[in-house]
Amino acid sequence: MDPLCYWPVAATRENIDRFPASGALRLRARAAIPGGAHTYAKGDDQYPLLAPGFISKGFGCRVWDADGNEFIEYGMGLRAVSLGHGFGAVVKAATEQLAQGTNFTRPSTLEVECAERLIEMVPGAEMAKFTKDGSTATTAAIRLARAYTGRNIVAMCSDHPFFSYDDWAICTTAMDAGIPLDAMRLTLGFRYNDLSSAEALFAQYPGKIAALILEAEKEVPPAAGYLTGLRELCDRNGALLILDEMITGFRWPKCSAQRYHGVEADLSTFGKALGNGIAISALVGKSDIMKLGGLDHDRDRVFLLSTTHGAETHALAAALAVMDTYRDRPVIDTLHRQGDRLKTGVEASARRRGLANHFKLAGRTSNLIYTCLDGDGAPSQIFRALFLQETIRRGLLAPSLVVSYSHSDDDIDQTIEAIDGALDVYRKALEDGPENHLIGRSVQPVFRRRANPALQPACQMLTDAKANESLKA
Repeated sequence: MDPLCYWPVAATRENIDRFPASGALRLRARAAIPGGAHTYAKGDDQYPLLAPGFISKGFGCRVWDADGNEFIEYGMGLRAVSLGHGFGAVVKAATEQLAQGTNFTRPSTLEVECAERLIEMVPGAEMAKFTKDGSTATTAAIRLARAYTGRNIVAMCSDHPFFSYDDWAICTTAMDAGIPLDAMRLTLGFRYNDLSSAEALFAQYPGKIAALILEAEKEVPPAAGYLTGLRELCDRNGALLILDEMITGFRWPKCSAQRYHGVEADLSTFGKALGNGIAISALVGKSDIMKLGGLDHDRDRVFLLSTTHGAETHALAAALAVMDTYRDRPVIDTLHRQGDRLKTGVEASARRRGLANHFKLAGRTSNLIYTCLDGDGAPSQIFRALFLQETIRRGLLAPSLVVSYSHSDDDIDQTIEAIDGALDVYRKALEDGPENHLIGRSVQPVFRRRANPALQPACQMLTDAKANESLKA
């Protein structure tokens, strides 16, 4: 029996056979790793059935999957790889340091140099401490704010849904299993660009809020006076202002959204692009707050980011090389120029296809995302899955349209052409239904309460025993 009969819609043997190695690895991954991946945003439920399941290597803005398929990549390691995969200066600095040791019983000299360099780049920052991921850094900022103010409640921007995998932040999502109710009561929410919503929290909980935490800018820029208004509001109420610059750091002009917008946080967190994909993040802030994690004060000490691997020397060397590259090359100008080029071409294609109200771009051009909308103008997971399927078919791996310094004009032109072809299918799907074009199940939101067992897992589709027997025959 022909294996094509096991697919939910018409398919060709060519697109079934394109990912055999990924199909086999999916089954192994789901058996060994919860969800099949170590990062939810990289999981199978975030991609259509016909997608590369595993990446083997990358160089510049291109990646190759386990089956040898080549793609122009966007998103670049969840925005961590701003310079490009295998970027020479960063690889050289990290590998040279690896040969000299990565972890010692006393601090490395690089810890001082890297901290001083980062402090210079962040307005108002006077001290820094390194760790490995964004969640650890933001949680350290929350603990420090609670200790400094003597208060327990924190307020996070409800329009910026992910600050940390720790209880104080994840308790606000649908995936709150395992988090005590008492912890949930200590996190409040306020709306971006709505100063009155933050004012209302301070009025409702006078003298109890330790800090506000938000991104200075996400898809929507701050309204005039909003960030300075938050700064003044925190000052009046004795709370700290924490800005999460995991994404905006090293992508916004001047390498910092708060510097660009002219506001100073009490504490800030950086990461992602800081190591160009090598694990390093940082908490920076004013010395009178940060020193509570040190020795030069007479208050109760805060256990602040004491990790075995937090200051591995190869990661610090990589960060220094990244900062050197940003100093010596027009990295951020290039990100914006290529993002502008990409946005112009994609929006022109969407208008030409009659999809301006169904496929929309948002965000600063150095950090573009897209939204897929159905015939009624509502955000649609099935149309997102179809768009991903069709761009993958045309050589793109684009969960977003976030560019890197390595994206050339030719890469951008190829991308615009591929997206134009995908949007042609999108337009047809608006007419006769996306289920007539999408092979397999839709993608799903990361933050959902149940895994939805009604959906057939991708690994089961790709490793269906009967289909495999037929393919062998």
